[in-house]
Amino acid sequence: MTGSASPLRIGVLASGEGTNLQALLDACDEGRINGHVVLMLTNNPRAGAIVRCKRADVPFAVVDHRAFSERTAFDAVLVEKLRAARIDLVVLAGFMRIISPVLINAFAQRIMNIHPSLLPAFPGKEPQRQALEHGVRFSGCTVHFVDTGVDTGPIILQAVVPVHETDDVETLKRRIQEEEHRIYPQAVQFFAQGRLVLNGRRVTILPEASSLPDSF
Repeated sequence: MTGSASPLRIGVLASGEGTNLQALLDACDEGRINGHVVLMLTNNPRAGAIVRCKRADVPFAVVDHRAFSERTAFDAVLVEKLRAARIDLVVLAGFMRIISPVLINAFAQRIMNIHPSLLPAFPGKEPQRQALEHGVRFSGCTVHFVDTGVDTGPIILQAVVPVHETDDVETLKRRIQEEEHRIYPQAVQFFAQGRLVLNGRRVTILPEASSLPDSF
């Protein structure tokens, strides 16, 4: 089982506008997550996520990947900063870097990602475009634990979004993003409550303690 009764210390890795970061910040402020974002790390000095952190008074640091000749050296610096902040859960929120085993092993089963497709369909880049090109009737988003593959980790939550005949990449992306902002905080809260149990590739979500029968 993952998580703890203490408020969760969340570290976010982001590269872009940070809309999922904002969803997590809002959920923490509103009490929908028993925890706080205590650090945001970005590889992009112009990331919109920085503005969101400044507005919310959340500590952040820029670690420019271009300053490193090897991916592992870059990830080692991220690990150092996350450990210094005593992070319980690492959340990838539009982090445009493939992370190495250096980071994955340091926070084993404590890294989450959200991907804008119904995995295992359409992993990797431009999943909305892939969905439209394949003519699927439904797409969506997936929250999963991160492993050493690309979007291959155990699935925690998924949300289904219908694909309309009139959709283009941008309209589909916006509708999927609405669901991302809903289920990502929910998955983080399940972790904070210690309700996620990983058995091989299957993640079981335990019921809330208050709903368990006396004989459980």
